[in-house]
This record gives sequence, structure tokens and C-alpha cells, in this order.
Amino acid sequence: MNWLGSLQQLGRAIMLPTMVLPAAAILLSLGSLPWSNWGMSTVAEVSTYAGQGIFYFMPYLFAVGVAWGLSNQAGPAGLAALAGMFTYDRVVLHLGDGSVQPATLIGILLGIVAGVAHNRFKHIKLPEAIQFFGGSRFVLLFMGLFSALFAWVMLGTAPLLQDALDGLFRVVDRSQGIGLFLYGVLYRVLTAFGLHHILNNIFWFQLGNYTTPDGAVIQGDLPRFFAGDPTAGTFMAGLFPIMMFALPAIAFAIIQEAREDLKPKIRKTFVRAALVCFLTGVSEQIEFAFLFASPYLFAVHAVMSGLAMTLTAALGIHHGFSYSAGAIDFFLNLHLSRRAWLLIPIGIGYGIVYYHLFRWAIRRFQIPTPGREEGSELGDWAGNIPYQAPLILQALGGKENIVQVQACITRLRLTVRNDREIDTAQLKNLGSAGIIKLGGGNVQVVFGTYSELIREEIDKLLLRDLPQVLFSAPVQGRMLPIEDVPDHIFAAKLVGDGVAFIPEKGELVSPVFGKVMHIYPTMHAIGIATPEGIEVLIHIGIDTSQLKGMFAAAVEAGDNVEPGQLLITFDLDDLREHAASLATPMVITNPERVKSWSYAPFKNVRRGQSSVMSVVLHESNGGVES
Repeated sequence: MNWLGSLQQLGRAIMLPTMVLPAAAILLSLGSLPWSNWGMSTVAEVSTYAGQGIFYFMPYLFAVGVAWGLSNQAGPAGLAALAGMFTYDRVVLHLGDGSVQPATLIGILLGIVAGVAHNRFKHIKLPEAIQFFGGSRFVLLFMGLFSALFAWVMLGTAPLLQDALDGLFRVVDRSQGIGLFLYGVLYRVLTAFGLHHILNNIFWFQLGNYTTPDGAVIQGDLPRFFAGDPTAGTFMAGLFPIMMFALPAIAFAIIQEAREDLKPKIRKTFVRAALVCFLTGVSEQIEFAFLFASPYLFAVHAVMSGLAMTLTAALGIHHGFSYSAGAIDFFLNLHLSRRAWLLIPIGIGYGIVYYHLFRWAIRRFQIPTPGREEGSELGDWAGNIPYQAPLILQALGGKENIVQVQACITRLRLTVRNDREIDTAQLKNLGSAGIIKLGGGNVQVVFGTYSELIREEIDKLLLRDLPQVLFSAPVQGRMLPIEDVPDHIFAAKLVGDGVAFIPEKGELVSPVFGKVMHIYPTMHAIGIATPEGIEVLIHIGIDTSQLKGMFAAAVEAGDNVEPGQLLITFDLDDLREHAASLATPMVITNPERVKSWSYAPFKNVRRGQSSVMSVVLHESNGGVES
């Protein structure tokens, strides 16, 4: 695995523990309410201590989360990291002078060591007499010993490391906004690679110190903000105008610049994306709509984001969030902010600029944003994930190509054997907003907030070993449900179940591996048997059995065929004139063999395009010999 791929895994692992922070923010907000006036002061105390407890134990959460993420969700690795944190805590507490305390950076370091140690030693074999300590149990033993030594070393080096972080904070603080500008730009750029969590951990959890009234030392912009530090929030405030106003404005610009025939779908998709970004700060669905189409426009967006950080700092605005800079966090944490009301007019101004800038750029440079070309619009996934997952897996190169599949909030994070096996165009048709290949087989596929559900379905498929048949598109044109065919015999599935196509070119190719069973005398239809025992009928047009001389076969009965191989050519113009309909059904005539069906989106397809339909079979009972 190359270094960029390693950072990808680390970035995802670091992000995992931050998922508990919204709970801390809600608890602290509840604790700030005047419960004593209502005779329920205990509620305020419980909420406040509970919220503070999450922040206090964040180093432990980071240790477990990082180890768990780096070890492909192995429980023993997380347990080993937690044991390491306990060991470290006891040593520095009793041998230190109080200046060395568990910090998120320590948790991350111990989590990395535990995760790497688990991957390295989980199968270790020891002499038989002590094999009890072999395997994954050895990781626990190793981490206990390593953490004791590490804590002893850190007694002398932790103050030096903290001085270096304090020096970095002073440099950024004295740079008159330049440091904040660079942070804002880097934040946006690293978001594209899914590595922004590594950067954020330094600025949000490491830089700056604040001593609470009870003597506790709090580190990092985010914990200091929730602890009541009036100087905290500078590394978060500038994100609110971008997340709440600028990015939703891009979504509305994309809607306005979409083609009229596609605008209803685009409006549904991007109004939802704008609302998600405004409320929660999850922005990838919008950003990936133009990231690959116009990298220069994304660079402008990164610069504008850096300027927002500088502007909010210059105006003395301090605001923070538990998860991201959306409206929920904006209002939930408003009581801890300073001059946060200024973020609203700044955000409105940013929204106006972004809206007009992006509309002009999309039109002027003909940027192919969603709705201006056929492709994915991040459609409605909610009920279709179990049916789309087999097609997504195939577009990723199939089971054999998958080494590891994980997910964060908005993207699948994969390690594959060969990233050239990935069908980028098909993933876009299946709902992907963007694909990033980091090298070394490390790939990210952005599916929005349904990514974790897609990962779960793919995991199920990886564990399932039922026979499966994948169908390519037999023609170039538009795919439609079999029920929409204007013929009651096909529409009622009396011949079989499957899909249909409206061809745009007079060529029919094989959708599967198999053997030609028969070709009808007028050559308007062909039957193919697959090695798995599936019988496929492809019927060109409706009421075409009497149209002689319009079709020409390129194969004969008994021939072996493969996906994309030419089967029949036909005169599309004559067919359009004489046939009742161009609808071309592709049906399985023995559907009792099929356990489950999966379909690609019913939209335009290319001839030979992989995975327009997938079926999982019941236990195999033999097929046709090739």
C-alpha cells in the first residue's frame, strides 16, 4: 500500500471517533439551560458532566477508533489500544509532574501502533508452551509492554512536543490571517481526497491551550470552544458561510443550468443535497458535482474558502461545531459563540457571489455538471440499495478485485487488486458523484450519505457464494422496465422476466457468455443459454416476426458467444416504420431459476455496457456446456 493509500485509511480511522461529538454538544447545550429556575438543577449537572465526559475521554476514543479502523474493524486491536491508553495514563499520572496528560495525539499514536501491530502479529505462532499468547492475544501483550515504555519516553519528550505545537499555534495566530487562509484552502483541497480529517485533527484537537476554572488543561480549538474559551472557534467559524450558504448556492446554480428535460430530476436531487449541506455541513455531494468537471472552478472555491476563514477572523467572530458547520450546529452552539450573527450576512453575500459565479462559469465554459449531460444525478437510493449493490460490486471489478471495502459518511473507501478493472462510467450511471484513484489499489467512490448502507450490502455479497449472472446492454439506446413494453404478452411476463430497450442503432450484441440455442427464421429474435442454465430470449421490436429481409444474423445456432459479440444487424429506419414498437425485450424464459434480480437505472445505455441487469440464482443444477 502506497503512502497516499495509508493516509486514506488513517483519515477514515481518525474521523470515526468524532461521530460521538454531536452527543457532547447536545448534552452541553442542555446543561446550559436554566434548569435551576425550573427546580431541576440536577438535569443541568448531569447534562454538563456527561458532555464534558465525552471530551475528557476523547483520547481513549481516538485510540480505539484509529486501531479499529486500521485493522479492518478488528475488536482485539481496539481493545489493545484501550489497554495501551490505560497503561500510559497510569504511568504519566504517577511519575509525571502533571504537565503530561493523555491527549488526542497520544490516542492516535497508540491507535496506529495497535492497528499496525494487529495486522502484523495477528497470525503469529509461538512455541507450544506459550502459544496461548499467540495470534491476536499477542497484540494485547505487545501493547501493554510498548505503552509502558512509550509513556516513560513521553515523560521527557511530551513537553517538547507540546512546545512545538504551541509554537505552530503562535505562528498561525500571528500571521495576520495568512495561516487561517492556508488552512481554509488546504481543508477544501484535502476534502477531495478524503484526507481533511488528518489536517483537522491537528487544528481542532491539538493547537492552543485553555485552563478551565477548575484547573483542567484543554487542548485544541474544538474542545476549548466547548469548554468556554473565548478565544476558541477561529478555525471553525469561517466554515459556516461556505457550508450553509455558498455550497447550497452552487446546487441551485447547477439546477438552473440543467437541461429543461432533466431539470425536474436535477431539482429533486440537488435541492435535497443543498438542504443536507445547509443543515449538517455534508458537502461532498455538491462539491463532486463540479470537482472533476472543472478542477479550475474547484480551485477558485478553495481560495474563496480560505478568504472566508480570514474574513471571519478579522471580524472577531468565534463559533464552533461538534460535527460540521451546518445550521444545526450553528444554532445549537450559538450560546457559546462571539459575534456569530455576522456569519449570516457574510454567508448571504457568499451565496450570491457563488450562485452568479457558478452559473456564469458553467454556461461560459460549458462545464458538464449534472443535468447538462446524461449520467448520474445522485438519484433516490433509499429503496434501491439492495438491488443496486450487485451492479456496483461488478462495476468495481467483481468479488475477486476487492481486497477491502470500508465507508465513511459520504464515500466508499476501497482497496482493490487492480483499479483498472473499475468501470468508472458504470459507477457514475449507478449513482456515484465521483471516483478518486489514489494509487496502490486505493480508491474512493463518492455515493453521498448512503455510502455506509452500500458498504453493508457489498459486504453481504462478498460473503455470499450463490451463482450470479451479469447482463450487458444488448443494444445502444434507452433501457426500460419490462412492464412498459407496449405488448401485453411481454409486459405481463408471460414469456419471461427481464428488461427492455429502445435501440438507437441497428446492432444487437450478446449480453452474456453462452451458446446460441436458436435463431428465429426471420432473425428478429435469438435465444441464448448461459453456462449457469439461464435461458435468455432477445426479441427485436414488437410484431416483427413477419418482417422478412430486415434482419441479418452474424452467428448460427450452436455458436459460443461472449458479452459484446455481434449477433444480429437490422435496419433501424425500416424497423421504426413497419414495427408496432422498437421496444426490444431481453427476458429470462426460465425465471424460476432466479433467486433475486438487480437492475441499473432505467436510462440511456451503451451497447455492451456491463451490468445493466444482474441475477442471483438458486443453487446451481447445471447448465449448458460450452
